[in-house]
Amino acid sequence: FFLIFMLRSFAAQPFKRTAVSVSKCFSSGVSMSPLEPHNKLNYQKVEDTLKIVRDRLNRPLTLGEKILYGRLEDPKGQDIKRGESYLRLFPDRVAMQDATAQMAMLQFISSTLPKTAVPSTIHCDHLIAAHKGGEKDLETAKETNKEVYDFLASAGAKYGLGFWKPGSGIIHQIVLENYAFPGGLMIGTDSHTPNAGGLGMVAIGVGGADAVDVMAGLPWELKAPKYIGVHLKGELSGWTSPKDVILKLAGILTVKGGTGCIVEYFGPGVDSISCTGMGTICNMGAEIGATTSLFPYNHRMGAYLKSTGRSNIASEADKFSGLLTADEGAKYDEVVEIDLSTLEPHLNGPFTPDLAHPISKFAENVKKENYPPKVSAGLIGSCTNSSYEDMSRSADIARQALDHGIKSKVPFTITPGSEQIRATIARDGQMDVLNEVGGTVLANACGPCIGQWKREDVPSGERNSIVTSYNRNFRRRNDGNPETHAFVTSPEMVTALVIAGDLTFNPLTDSLTGSDGKPFKFTAPKGDELPAKDFDPGE
Repeated sequence: FFLIFMLRSFAAQPFKRTAVSVSKCFSSGVSMSPLEPHNKLNYQKVEDTLKIVRDRLNRPLTLGEKILYGRLEDPKGQDIKRGESYLRLFPDRVAMQDATAQMAMLQFISSTLPKTAVPSTIHCDHLIAAHKGGEKDLETAKETNKEVYDFLASAGAKYGLGFWKPGSGIIHQIVLENYAFPGGLMIGTDSHTPNAGGLGMVAIGVGGADAVDVMAGLPWELKAPKYIGVHLKGELSGWTSPKDVILKLAGILTVKGGTGCIVEYFGPGVDSISCTGMGTICNMGAEIGATTSLFPYNHRMGAYLKSTGRSNIASEADKFSGLLTADEGAKYDEVVEIDLSTLEPHLNGPFTPDLAHPISKFAENVKKENYPPKVSAGLIGSCTNSSYEDMSRSADIARQALDHGIKSKVPFTITPGSEQIRATIARDGQMDVLNEVGGTVLANACGPCIGQWKREDVPSGERNSIVTSYNRNFRRRNDGNPETHAFVTSPEMVTALVIAGDLTFNPLTDSLTGSDGKPFKFTAPKGDELPAKDFDPGE
């Protein structure tokens, strides 16, 4: 009631004041998104605000500090102390998923404001259960949740929010493809909002009340975070994937190690990671408790922006590259070193995402801890690992198996992160390969990653092991069974393990037997970072 009272009081003020106060960062000639031509970038305004802060602090700034301090309500008077001060900020945008958007929109409607003060979107991805396959599951969800979808669609149309219908994709993938931009500040009503850090954005998961405040034009409060710097050296190669970076880091910092901190990646190793790979790493920063995670702007982000129809944003970011990276000499509260050249593929779990096993030790640990050795199911995709690159590398492993006449030994599901990804891998052939090896393509939605999985092959209470490319693996998380041992890893590792059917199989060293009775080994997965043709937007 207090929130509604405040919003109504705020609504009594002239709305023009709201629009002006929040649109300070939106006045250049380049749009933040092709879908929102009227909302403009203005890196220069952020730099001007930062100059005031720099004169006060007189020290180099991390990238996260630049993004946050560049959006302070009062850069001259704001108290700024890491881990102590409460910053009053004006975020650039809001994103909401359908489960949390319902109450947020009801609260916003109570404010009596005519439109949201910042660009905002609603994404229908959480209410689609996996059961019979993509199309059938989507139709069931539309029928079951019709009232919810109708309300969100009509409220979005009335109050100026973008609405992404069920089946369009997972909120974080849609944001990366359409709305995220280097140096931006976004809040989202989902814990994996930091996925947008793959495009150099400070993107923070919040509750619905915070989202309502920002949509109403009120300043948003955030306790000034501390900063963990992750220095990456070397290069990714072979079986090692971006997922292994965050799985390794989770093993180092634990599920609590990032609490109250922004995790900022830097160093020469950054350039060996694709933009969507950076998104994977930032996405799972939630599993170490981080406020958010992000990477500095580089050519890999520029390539992704161009491939997704945003070359003008890449050009604008190139002009302000100094704003979109940490200052030389910026100090972190803690620094972690990871050598990508020696980093092994990892499988983390069960029951917690910080129990890290390098692949060279995993078979030994499975036997030692008496984990169920048979793989009962494999699941790839989700907001964490459903990029074009992820699907291409997984399809490469599947193709190798098919070339030797073998397929998946267990149920194998594929969840595209968006309709754009689904349509593009359907056009380019990866989906055909994954289907042929025994996969089932699910709806473009969260599905089993958040427990929306009507699993019928294993009764509740039966000990079993699954491998996923998801982000969380707590008891009951995926299928409601407290005895399902879930291990999170890369999509290509999941694909190899469902073909082997054995949790102790190491695809780097072990052989499988082809249909001709001869042994063979997988070669390291390969896959294009981006499609050679443009992305297919799909239906």
